[in-house]
Amino acid sequence: MNRRSFLKWSGFGLVVATLGGLGLREAHAGNRYYSGPMSDHFDGKVFFNPGGEEPRGLSDLLRWQFEGGKMEWPKPVTAADVVTTKPEPRIEGSRLVVTMVGHATLLIQTAGLNILTDPVWSERASPVPFAGPKRNNPPGVAFDDLPKIDIVIVTHNHYDHLDVATLNKLVRAHNPQIITPLGNDTIIRAANPFSRTTVMDWGDRLDLGGGFVFHCEPCHHWSARGMGDRRMALWAAFVIETPAGKIYHIGDTGYAEGKHYREVREKHGDIRLAIMPIGAYEPRWFMKAQHQNPEEAISGFRSSGAAFGIGHHFGTFQLTNEGIDDPPKALATAMSAAGIGSGRFKGLRPGQQFEVPRAGA
Repeated sequence: MNRRSFLKWSGFGLVVATLGGLGLREAHAGNRYYSGPMSDHFDGKVFFNPGGEEPRGLSDLLRWQFEGGKMEWPKPVTAADVVTTKPEPRIEGSRLVVTMVGHATLLIQTAGLNILTDPVWSERASPVPFAGPKRNNPPGVAFDDLPKIDIVIVTHNHYDHLDVATLNKLVRAHNPQIITPLGNDTIIRAANPFSRTTVMDWGDRLDLGGGFVFHCEPCHHWSARGMGDRRMALWAAFVIETPAGKIYHIGDTGYAEGKHYREVREKHGDIRLAIMPIGAYEPRWFMKAQHQNPEEAISGFRSSGAAFGIGHHFGTFQLTNEGIDDPPKALATAMSAAGIGSGRFKGLRPGQQFEVPRAGA
């Protein structure tokens, strides 16, 4: 194999790892991250989506890679070309402000609490620093400009969501409480045994006092850090009860006929803000089970009954076939078709903020 072929295939393998295996099957000789009782989403060795779509096999993975159709993204931009924001130290009372850092990293501020989701400040979403998906834009908030971070949510263990280098920096600088689904705590503590990590299963409830309650809820996804650990750690969405209203946050999910959106509405009632992915969805025949597209996101948003929405998971790391501007364009089309005004649902770019109105305002 020549050097060019090696780099192509090694880079491809890192994209596979970033996306969590993309449906490859393997034998499970045990679970390196979690051991616990069987449940409706854990078979004693691996986690699964109850009633969900089965992963596709190796032949489909190779078909995707060889059939072409991947759009070319522009060259990465420099910090001078990106809007950067220095957030307020605290947001008090009923105000709710969300700042986009990039991809699935968002700063949520309300009622005096600062929450950071799936923090990634690294240059690549990859197990190595020299290859794999590279940032197309710098973080919209410089790490040193972060306010004091109280809570970090890590929704699952893909490299574009669980970045141990960033988590280690956060622990040293802020010592936040990290909240994550089953099994991911093993990865986080192995990298930093001094982290304050709380682990949750679907349906668990964590009361932090002061009117803040975190609920761990299902979503339709997968997990992996490499080729031999698929579905050994759980993936999840979260509903955050706050004094300013409820926030529904999803790091990554397939649409799965919208059932989780309907279930959240039935269980939690009024939601002030839904934060959900709208990118990394092409080719549809292959990505549908794990990544919803903008049309599905808007359908889920309507089913959830949320008053306002934010779309993320686009424009920073090129993981799949669509162009860099395709998700926001498709989002605008889906919103128009659904009769949703631009003030209700926003696809945020790095550095942009959304001060979420009170429901009915």
